[in-house]
Amino acid sequence: MNIPALLALLAFIVPMCFTPGPNNVLCAAHGSRHGVRKTVPLIGGMAIGWSVLGVGIAAGAVFIEENESITQILSYLGATYIVFLAYKITFVLTPIDDVCSSDGLLGVRTGLLLQFLNGKLIIYYVILMATFESVSGEGYEGKIITVLATVVFGLAAVLSWATFGTVLRRIFSGEESGIWLNRMLGLLLFLVAVWIAFPHTVFGL
Repeated sequence: MNIPALLALLAFIVPMCFTPGPNNVLCAAHGSRHGVRKTVPLIGGMAIGWSVLGVGIAAGAVFIEENESITQILSYLGATYIVFLAYKITFVLTPIDDVCSSDGLLGVRTGLLLQFLNGKLIIYYVILMATFESVSGEGYEGKIITVLATVVFGLAAVLSWATFGTVLRRIFSGEESGIWLNRMLGLLLFLVAVWIAFPHTVFGL
């Protein structure tokens, strides 16, 4: 295996997995409300989504690259869904003191659905397959290895963000400060949605 190429692959995967995105921010918000343990089903759905989507894109990478409109439509749908989640976090859910409450609890289905509406994730996989396919070996098997690497680092990332959410909850333990925590996380999730829907406008590209 080419070590410099492997380091380049990790330099691409790790920041993409750990920087703020719909999965990480949603896990932070959910973790702040329900704790890490009750966020595990949501994370499980995300992991299933990453795996299925990654394998599918590995099989149809060329077709997806040639049909940018598909990615664009999914980006808009995903951004709309993320805005809905941001609205629920900001205005619908109230801060709670009991992490055992099931109010607003998200599960496997939400985590799974979000991945197939995540234009950022689709673009990520297309770049991964097109640029780094030779790192783990040529052919479909090499692509699957890069998908597995994404799942491993992705799980580490969302678990870290969910844990970070529980820390935030301890800091913002009062009712008023809890409301501001919901607003902060909801706003961050909304900004992620804008970034996914209009990346060129956000970054001035």
